[in-house]
Amino acid sequence: MLHALGRMRYWPGGAALLCVAALGACGSGETPPPPSPGVEPPRFGHVFILVEENANYLSVIGSPAMPYLNGLAQQYGLATQYYADTHPSIGNYFMMTVGDTVTNDDAWTGTVSLDNVVRRLVAAGKSWKSYAEDLPSVGYHMPGVVGKYASRHTPLSYLSDVVNDPGQVTRLVPFTQLATDLAGDTLPNYGFLVPNLCHDAHDCPLDSADTWLRSSIDPLIQHPTFQHDGLLIIVFDESRSDNTGGGGRIVWIVVSSRAKRGYQSTAAYQHASTLRLTLAALGITQYPNRAAGAPAMGEFFTP
Repeated sequence: MLHALGRMRYWPGGAALLCVAALGACGSGETPPPPSPGVEPPRFGHVFILVEENANYLSVIGSPAMPYLNGLAQQYGLATQYYADTHPSIGNYFMMTVGDTVTNDDAWTGTVSLDNVVRRLVAAGKSWKSYAEDLPSVGYHMPGVVGKYASRHTPLSYLSDVVNDPGQVTRLVPFTQLATDLAGDTLPNYGFLVPNLCHDAHDCPLDSADTWLRSSIDPLIQHPTFQHDGLLIIVFDESRSDNTGGGGRIVWIVVSSRAKRGYQSTAAYQHASTLRLTLAALGITQYPNRAAGAPAMGEFFTP
């Protein structure tokens, strides 16, 4: 029936939408605004991305279960028309780091050889780490779930540039290393922050994720090095019950001393723009795969 009524529509991020002509709507009933080319961001010394799990935009923004995250959204920058690319999780994580969904199989056990964020960082001489809560050991990169750790939420552990290079694989570290790096003022240029399956709201309520953000991420935000030249992106991987844009409307928040205060954007973005931003903010101008054509996100920052 849908094939008789619908037509396919494509977004710059590569996701396909089945738009039901008889209803005049896409996905959940919203029609995303058209994207604009955007402007490039200023340069930063340290860029971090943290991904939460499976929540609709309206379930988070304004929710009393997440006062800390809503406080960050009110103080810094919020993308009000940001859409995930696909369902389930893994393809969205790859879009943020590879610029391609790669697979929609959360149980996938392959290795990604496509151009990716680590390849670009290493080529530019930038340092990086993936800080994963409950990671069994430094350099652990086996696919699957171990306790509350899930490899599908740690996309850098699938990259050939990482798993095939003894000098890079040890940059996959337990989340506890972040406190050590903060204390020693040895933060990398790029950090991918991975809560466990409870603290990312996948298996536990939103308030569990919010409490963890306050206790585990606020120390990063308050650190003098981050205050000087740091950028943190907090984004959900996909919605829980929405297909708009491919993966539904989700929350995307930027935290930085250089972010416009209380700023809300109505421009349309998807995960490839986040990948572009994480590299552009570090002065890297060559972007992997779909990130090369994704809208820039410099509107969130002061000059």
